[in-house]
Amino acid sequence: MSQSNGAEAPPAGRLPDFIAVGPPRTGTTWLDRTLRGHVGLPSIKETQFFAYNYNLGVDWYRSYFRDCPPGLPAGEIAPTYFDHPEARSRIAAVIPRCRVICSLRDPVDRAYSHYKAWHRAGLLTGSFESIVERSWPAISANYVANLRAWQSMFGVENILVVLYDDLRASPQAYLDAVCEFIGIAQVDLSAVPRASEPINLSDRTARSLMLASMMLKLRDGLIRRRYQRLARLVEAGTPLWKLSFTGGRPYPALDPAFDAHLRRMLRSEIEDLESLLSRDLSVWKGAPPDYRIRGRGL
Repeated sequence: MSQSNGAEAPPAGRLPDFIAVGPPRTGTTWLDRTLRGHVGLPSIKETQFFAYNYNLGVDWYRSYFRDCPPGLPAGEIAPTYFDHPEARSRIAAVIPRCRVICSLRDPVDRAYSHYKAWHRAGLLTGSFESIVERSWPAISANYVANLRAWQSMFGVENILVVLYDDLRASPQAYLDAVCEFIGIAQVDLSAVPRASEPINLSDRTARSLMLASMMLKLRDGLIRRRYQRLARLVEAGTPLWKLSFTGGRPYPALDPAFDAHLRRMLRSEIEDLESLLSRDLSVWKGAPPDYRIRGRGL
């Protein structure tokens, strides 16, 4: 209904003050879980608006934030945006003052975890080794180039870089840094239900690739049509998600020789990242085998 002066009512919802852009498999699902109730988040974890649903319009995106408390910062946890240049440009155009969180992880560990997540969803076929030989960019996040692009577009002061290593070592300190950056009071992890439980493990294949693929398409369709409550039924960790994306055979540990080969390939980029962050990342250049292949995570 129009307002009395003839002007149309503003669209329901708001735009985020911050976005955690990933890349995938870097603890973003854990961050979404721990921040819920302390900031305004969309009713589902990933709207995919700036990457794949931009054609649906900003009002469509706003609708996912319509229930966010007005007194808290609003944000989105969206790991597909990190290495998506169009998403980056769109965010800059729509939310130019947006604060951005980039979460990075040992690139070999992350790439293998990303492969397993896509493989069990039917988005990749073949072994990890064959995918790397065929198309390494399919699962490589190219940390340095993308991080520099985010910093250039939004300003270094508006980018927070956090490491998965720190999340594993001290979840509370990791979360404290995020809370300070987005401007909220510290969140006590001891009061967050299931904060210490793994959420989105990628240690097993799906029991049925056909079922997994169907569920992924169903979830994407529900999101596009704004069936938010139904889409939440297929969020990571829910019973339907577990039925669809787990239950198959265990993935093998990454072959140590291939692991070492990838680390040699990535050594120069890791060293560039060390310079960019002023951080020692020696462990990424040759981590102890038990750390690298354990495969458990958040």
